[in-house]
Amino acid sequence: MDSAIFIELLDTSLKVALGALIAGVAGWWVMRRNAIVGSRSPQENRKLSLLEDVSGQVGRVTHTFAKYSSLAAESIQFGKRWPKERRAELEQISAELVNEFKGLADAEAKLLMLGENNLERSLRLYGSQIAQFRKQVYAGREDISLEQIAGFKKEVARTREKFYELLSRKYDRLLANA
Repeated sequence: MDSAIFIELLDTSLKVALGALIAGVAGWWVMRRNAIVGSRSPQENRKLSLLEDVSGQVGRVTHTFAKYSSLAAESIQFGKRWPKERRAELEQISAELVNEFKGLADAEAKLLMLGENNLERSLRLYGSQIAQFRKQVYAGREDISLEQIAGFKKEVARTREKFYELLSRKYDRLLANA
């Protein structure tokens, strides 16, 4: 056999073997990693699940607040020319927001149950910011500007971001400890 062909065969065989070895090691590492991550205790899984529930409840409040704040700003922008149908929609959304606050209270209770006092305080602050917004921005108010409304909304958004930052850190720590 020609030595050039033999060297090419040997080179190709070594490359195939090396590829198989790398694939095998990578597969072993992934399987091992999944076995470690999958071995969370039921208590850790429950904490993660409760934090996910809290996040979902806060998300629902945030969505309802976004609808309320945009309708309230629209009502102030148009004043007396604002259609009655939109006013009725605002009243419905306002009632929804009040109902969503029950979910926020449930989320606060879950956080306290987990011993997450800082998270609960942050969430309570978020809820009080929304309540303060509702006291400041409502249909029929004429002595407030759209810039002031935008400032109030930014403050609520900042408070929400701080809460989610704390929640995310706690969630990540739980995942890392598992």
